[in-house]
Amino acid sequence: QVQLVESGGGLVQAGDSLRLSCEVRGRTFGSYVIGWFRQAPGKERDFVAALAWSSGATRYSDSVKGRFTISDDNAKNTVYLQMNSLKPEDTAVYYCAAKYFLISTAPADYDNWGQGTQVTVSS
Repeated sequence: QVQLVESGGGLVQAGDSLRLSCEVRGRTFGSYVIGWFRQAPGKERDFVAALAWSSGATRYSDSVKGRFTISDDNAKNTVYLQMNSLKPEDTAVYYCAAKYFLISTAPADYDNWGQGTQVTVSS
């Protein structure tokens, strides 16, 4: 059983940076994809970014492209989401999720989810 553990959320001001971490615990195989999603109160869970471990391919939502960067540290089994130039509209609970093979932007395609970490950006 694979377990995802997020960390790194917090309260920051607009323009600040944060780095979220998603540690993957347990055995994985093949082409594993880690995605980051976020959910603001009263809204749907939205795709933020994803990375395919085997190929290094990445994908970003238009709202974060150029500000957020997804990366991985295979030795630590961890995927990071570096968030720069944060805006109040980035405030949400951020989740990492995992699936096999192809990157997808649909939450329903992901099999495993972390518990979420709160990011709050004040204006």
